[in-house]
Amino acid sequence: MADELIDALVDIVGAGQVLTGGEQAERYLTEWRGAFKPRAAAIVRPADVDEISRVLAVAARFNAAIVAQAGNTGTVGGSAADDPRRQVILNLQRLNRVREIDADNATITVEAGCTLADAQRAADNAGFYLPIQLASAERCRIGGNLATNAGGLNVVHYGNTRDLVLGLEVVLADGRVWDNLTGLRKDNSGYDLNDLFVGSEGTLGIISAAVLELADPPRQRAVAFCALADVQSGVALQSRLQRETGRHVVGCELISAQALTLACDYSAECRMPFTPHSDWYLLAEVAISAAGDWLIRACESTLAEAARQGLIVNHVVADAPGAMADLWRLRTSIPPAQSAAGASIKHDISLPVSKLPAFIADMTPRLYAAVSGIRPCIFGHIGDGNLHFNLTRPVDMSDTDFRAHEAGLHRLVHDRVAALRGSIAAEHGVGRLKVDEIVRLKAPVEIDMLRAVKKALDPDNRLNPGAVVRI
Repeated sequence: MADELIDALVDIVGAGQVLTGGEQAERYLTEWRGAFKPRAAAIVRPADVDEISRVLAVAARFNAAIVAQAGNTGTVGGSAADDPRRQVILNLQRLNRVREIDADNATITVEAGCTLADAQRAADNAGFYLPIQLASAERCRIGGNLATNAGGLNVVHYGNTRDLVLGLEVVLADGRVWDNLTGLRKDNSGYDLNDLFVGSEGTLGIISAAVLELADPPRQRAVAFCALADVQSGVALQSRLQRETGRHVVGCELISAQALTLACDYSAECRMPFTPHSDWYLLAEVAISAAGDWLIRACESTLAEAARQGLIVNHVVADAPGAMADLWRLRTSIPPAQSAAGASIKHDISLPVSKLPAFIADMTPRLYAAVSGIRPCIFGHIGDGNLHFNLTRPVDMSDTDFRAHEAGLHRLVHDRVAALRGSIAAEHGVGRLKVDEIVRLKAPVEIDMLRAVKKALDPDNRLNPGAVVRI
């Protein structure tokens, strides 16, 4: 059957677009965090939605499974195929066109294989702004952003990726194509199927294109970096900034001293704007598309009042492009710095913003008790309640020895998040990494509903089996 399947795939996309081994296939079989060792019967690279449709029809005929892959930058193994006999990786990178920009409707229609950066540049060239901000913009692709409902740095203002979706083109498990590239902002003619496919990680259908809503580019911008009195002060400050700027905070990041130290040690380009003397810091960006200069003045006056009240112990505000980039670098340098510092056990969690201080205060001593010398590297999007609650190995412990604590530390963190009714998969998805934890922590009725949706759209379990939910 394998030979016949490969021959059928070659008939659709051509021999050069079906890979079964060798160096060329290796980059599609590499999971960048190293948590999985992907294996597949083949990698197929279709050029358009018609070829995707035909590939899925062939997969149905041969009872093969399809694992969709876009930029392969995911963090939870969502595109890490694991069956070399049955699974075929369907890579979408050849579907890389911007099909249309509708200026009057303020939308962009873009294919799943287009990089986020290319889509952003197309929007910018047309006088618009595509407000999905991810560090991997040059490598990640729109299909993956949609499939995982990617978050990023400015969710607090613009929402997650799903909030920008005005239509999808999706290939179903049997090869049929659902074309909903309408660009409509109002459509109550049935269930919201767009929302069903966004975040489904290729388990319900293959997203081949999307219509995304565009924003106007900001004309007023400022970035503030503040040394906080404590975490609670950060929660209060972000709320006050939102109120005093008319809810024009577009990014709001909490950074622990440990995370900041790693970033500055790692990157020579990271420069603290003042002498560090706090355990916690807040980086906030305010922006608006309206002309004027009132926004920076509102930001500065809010911070001055916060300083008088003791919420912050030092701060700086920048509105020049270079200076703003320097402040943002303090945040964006953290992930590579943490990787350079040794093994890291990562948690992508979300809680109501109001519960973050109590969670951090409760969890920190538990972590130190569990692993002596552990370095909690906590940072993330305090504006929307999503923290990267990451744990870096002790300086004097090997990576291997630290990894032996992984299951216990995951359970410690996840149990507390669940007790506070938070999520253990805030913006990176479930993939294969968190399937068992989702079953353990979610109510049985919710798991039943997830499985019912999966069975309805993929009854033979041919789309990304083993990811998100098992049936």
